Amino acid sequence: MSNGNSHEKVEKNVGLMAVLIAVAVSFGGLAEIVPLMFQAEAIKPLEGVKPYPALQLAGRDIYIREGCYNCHSQMVRTLRFESERYGHYSLAGESVYDRPFQWGSKRTGPDLARVGGRYSDDWHRVHLINPRDVVPESNMPSFPWLENAKVDGAEVAQRMKTLQRIGDPYTDEEINSAATDVEGRTELDAVVAYLQGLGKAAPRGG
Repeated sequence: MSNGNSHEKVEKNVGLMAVLIAVAVSFGGLAEIVPLMFQAEAIKPLEGVKPYPALQLAGRDIYIREGCYNCHSQMVRTLRFESERYGHYSLAGESVYDRPFQWGSKRTGPDLARVGGRYSDDWHRVHLINPRDVVPESNMPSFPWLENAKVDGAEVAQRMKTLQRIGDPYTDEEINSAATDVEGRTELDAVVAYLQGLGKAAPRGG
């Protein structure tokens, strides 16, 4: 009888119930996340996965700035129909150098985890400037300003230096040459370079 009364008190006390729900969700989250922090496959990069080169890093920042992640995920799930369409399911070791990661679950557009090399650079350029020129039914917005905006080399170098401080294995030489590597390149060049690099180190097969 006392257990029933206790349950009834919790149900009637909204504040207490909210606290208990938060505690339960927190413990559940910790139980799922903490073990991953100690698994090598989750904290070590896959073979071939390296920090983004200067131009790709700039492209990734522009991709995030423009909100591309709102419509495109970068996570192939462990479902047969997904791996048949996109390729091998995503592994944690692919995203070691992604801060923040771009896994996502929203797919207004297709998943991009394995898009690298599927289309030519020219296709990507046209698609970004006006998607309907290559996919007539597309509802993706156009990004024509990327074609004229220049990449800021000093900003890219500073970004790489910051990532180096938190553990990304950039060399001083890579950081010092970053501005030169992106000199004269447009934001369109950078986004295309980023997209073309996605999934290149992923395992083959479904």
